[in-house]
Amino acid sequence: MQILAYGLPRLGEKRQYKSLLESYWTKKITQTELYQGMDALEKERLGTYATYADLYPACELSFYDPVLDLSIAVGLVPQRFQPYEGIDTYFQMARGPHALEMTKWFNTNYHYLVPEWEEPLSLSAQPDFYIRAYRLAQEGGFHSALPSLIGPYTFLKLSKKDGHSLSPDEMERYGELLLPAYSRVLEALSQAGATHFLIHEPAFVLDDPLVPLIGYFYHQLSRFSIYLLTYYEAVDFYPRLVELPVKGIGLDFTSNTANTESFLQYGFPDDKILIAGIIDGRSVWHANLQAKAREIETLSRRVKEIWLAPSAPLFFLPLTKVFEKRIPPAVWERLSFAREKLQELQTLKKYILGDETVWEEVEASARLWESEPLGYHPPTRARVSALTEKDFTRDLPYKERTRLQQALQLPPFPTTTIGSFPQTEDLRALRRAYRAGSLSEAQYKSHIREKIAEVIRYQEELGLDVLVHGEFERSDMVEFFAEKLQGFAITDHGWVLSYGSRVYRAPIIYGDVWRPAPMTVEEIKYAQSLTTKPVKGMLTGPVTILNWSYAPPHKSREEVAYEIALAIQDEVRDLEAAGIRVIQIDEPAFREGAPLKRRDWPEYFRWAVRAFRLASRAQPSTQIHSHMCYSEFESILQYIWEMDFDVVSIEASRSKGTLVEEFKRFPHWDRQIGLGVYDIHSPAIPSVESISAVIEAARQALPERLLWINPDCGLKTRRWEEVTPALRNMVLAAQAAREKVKT
Repeated sequence: MQILAYGLPRLGEKRQYKSLLESYWTKKITQTELYQGMDALEKERLGTYATYADLYPACELSFYDPVLDLSIAVGLVPQRFQPYEGIDTYFQMARGPHALEMTKWFNTNYHYLVPEWEEPLSLSAQPDFYIRAYRLAQEGGFHSALPSLIGPYTFLKLSKKDGHSLSPDEMERYGELLLPAYSRVLEALSQAGATHFLIHEPAFVLDDPLVPLIGYFYHQLSRFSIYLLTYYEAVDFYPRLVELPVKGIGLDFTSNTANTESFLQYGFPDDKILIAGIIDGRSVWHANLQAKAREIETLSRRVKEIWLAPSAPLFFLPLTKVFEKRIPPAVWERLSFAREKLQELQTLKKYILGDETVWEEVEASARLWESEPLGYHPPTRARVSALTEKDFTRDLPYKERTRLQQALQLPPFPTTTIGSFPQTEDLRALRRAYRAGSLSEAQYKSHIREKIAEVIRYQEELGLDVLVHGEFERSDMVEFFAEKLQGFAITDHGWVLSYGSRVYRAPIIYGDVWRPAPMTVEEIKYAQSLTTKPVKGMLTGPVTILNWSYAPPHKSREEVAYEIALAIQDEVRDLEAAGIRVIQIDEPAFREGAPLKRRDWPEYFRWAVRAFRLASRAQPSTQIHSHMCYSEFESILQYIWEMDFDVVSIEASRSKGTLVEEFKRFPHWDRQIGLGVYDIHSPAIPSVESISAVIEAARQALPERLLWINPDCGLKTRRWEEVTPALRNMVLAAQAAREKVKT
């Protein structure tokens, strides 16, 4: 029995990863220093793996995104980035003015860069990144490190051509091009000394897999010794999967019972190793190791060889809980972050092999879940139980509401932003001083008011139509609310990577959620007092707060979503009482929380839609906005429409406006749409012409009366010298569009 570990967070204990990338992008360090820093970080990670696991990955520490790494390795570099000239071209593909489209990785909050196929095309393998990373591990003495790559089927499944996912025919055709280049990458690693490979195929768990194509790929790759990893869900073609000519197969035994049921029904071949994903790689809660040992015992009786593994990559977890001091002790003892998950695997292995030194630890893990639930709040539970259908429906339908909302007196193509403005170092220093106690609450609030007043004047000078207060008091769009709600624990060091160098700290829901006091009213009411233009109340939606937090154990997501929704509804009503006429309830995670199996979508979207409607049950005259970004929304437009907002803002820049076309095809779309006309994730400043092109494409697809103009996401991560010209050009493009309406 061995332990195979993978997916360790790449940030490092001191967030070295983020620091290295941003220092290189701002030219504070050289390319050589970037590589040296990344090498040191990788050795640290490999050392952690070696402490707990028998086998672990090399080639896992991406410089931006593992999907992009494979795109480069197989030579899939679009013409606009040719000739490929190393790391700077790599970063142009990731974050340059014409960057690849970015979207969510399966049902997670990680964003990957979409492989882009174009013709004419020929692929030429460029495996240098993988070779260098593998040699680094070997030279460091980490001989149990195996090259780790995304599999060819998943790569194609995540790819697009002309803005659309590949059809089955295109996957077969491009698979014929991909496979030789992919094989050359594995061959080059073999020549560098690799004898086994970790190949990740999470797309195997999606609906309607192209099983013949999968079989073709892996029979063609059968000369390589492959450990094949599937995760995030169960595999629907289990009998065919276990026939593939690979050395071992990884299955997720924590998402549900389907893989276990298939295993018990069909068995497992003796010539393969079962890699049992037995410790939940996406949960922060400590496992009951006694129960896990019983599961392994059941599996072991039916296989010749079994390895222990996490159920999924660990990079959606914070690195370790060791440094957390703010979390209540009763919660802290039940937590298990990435490093603790490795410890759980090690303890489980020792326990199964009869090591008496871990018996007490295993028994203690079972006792953790025998006590009363944490954070029990009877009034909240009673309030959820008393909900009726009326609580999920606004008082007037959209067509009647929109007539009342004309009192806002907005021009055609109204302009706004998504909510946040740059969070500069002086602002972060201000927040640190307040948290450290060196700045009083009164002093802190006074500084925040100054920032709000400045940004209101700034937006008025730019000519924006609907303003925001800038969110200067907020560290993160979910963490801010979690800190003000009961039932949440907040980490100090629990950073998780979202994309590139962008990180966030996911709160931990441990109890019933309720709002003890208003959360945003003071700042937004003050901002509105400074202008006659409408200022948006800015809230995060219940589905996003839930999906970007770690959910509590032994409690349904639907129940938690309704608890959060009621807290947001209370805030909506307080904002209305304060005179706020436009309220935005952001739901960027609405799509990503959907189950991977489409057969499970109706149940998820049933309660997700209802949670938003419960939160947004405002007066008819209040204009409710929502914001969504960087997810595949085309297939869920019906559910989006059912949310019953008045305006939704979307990303329309990196996806080349293809989503707008999908709205056009929707048979009864009648809601207003805020076009994300430029990509805020790139430092490039959009021209008036590029923004006008997006607006013009939308005008051809949708009625002008439905169109708003805005960036595609919040501006928190950008610099003022980038934001100002970009917004100025956006306003000019909107004004030009209005002139066309007049004519």
